[in-house]
Amino acid sequence: MRADAMRSQQADAPLPQAASRLAVRDVLRDGERDVVAVEEPLEIRVDGEAMAVTMRTPGHDEELALGFLYGEGLIAGPTEATLSDDLAANTIEVRGPLAREQPARRFYTTSSCGVCGKGAIEEVAVHCAPLAAGPLVARALLAGLPDRLVQPGFQRTGALHATGLFDAAGELLCMREDVGRHNAMDKVVGWALRERRVPLKDTMLCVSGRLSFELVQKAAVAGAAVLVGVGAPTSLAVELAQQREMTLCGFARRGRVNVYAGDQRVVDSAASGAE
Repeated sequence: MRADAMRSQQADAPLPQAASRLAVRDVLRDGERDVVAVEEPLEIRVDGEAMAVTMRTPGHDEELALGFLYGEGLIAGPTEATLSDDLAANTIEVRGPLAREQPARRFYTTSSCGVCGKGAIEEVAVHCAPLAAGPLVARALLAGLPDRLVQPGFQRTGALHATGLFDAAGELLCMREDVGRHNAMDKVVGWALRERRVPLKDTMLCVSGRLSFELVQKAAVAGAAVLVGVGAPTSLAVELAQQREMTLCGFARRGRVNVYAGDQRVVDSAASGAE
């Protein structure tokens, strides 16, 4: 449980641009004021037709819509994303056309959902170009990326995941938070699309939790050659990273990191740096 002193310092602190003013909500906890992360549905439409509903933390919704559609291979690059013409609440309208045939089913994702089912890896290969060589990165820099991942929303609520995009020197380019780890990744990819930075060939992605299949998939589709996580990877995450020749690093904490795939990009990858 967070200390009262920490809560007092953080409760009134303004959130930077990376966290929306709607990202937290006041509640009562044991008769005292507390803040919790907001979770609400977002409908994503393309040319007026509903494509997906995702549970997310409000803020940077246009980026979320673009990143999600790009990760699914439904758009080929940056396009217009705005509030819907009917100004429907929690709805983002994206301009088409679709890059591939519209799926028969609509997407519904929760804040904790992942990608599952036989054939998922094959589906990634369909709309995922081979990764570029990517940067050569010192092991110490990889291990230290989470320390550079500033997370104001998490500090206030303890409930938000984060994804950060870094350049090859370890400078933070963009950070987004969300109750869904996949949403945080989509928001960063959506930002990169708008900034004309996709594919992410000379950058690194860092996430604040475990490394799931879905995060490796989204990073691969965006062209990121390096993905680092504070937590552990899953078996499918490692398998996909190996197939895509992506550098996948987990347990990045306290100056140490484990490299599960793509060690050709890691400089000084001595065994002494592993857990």
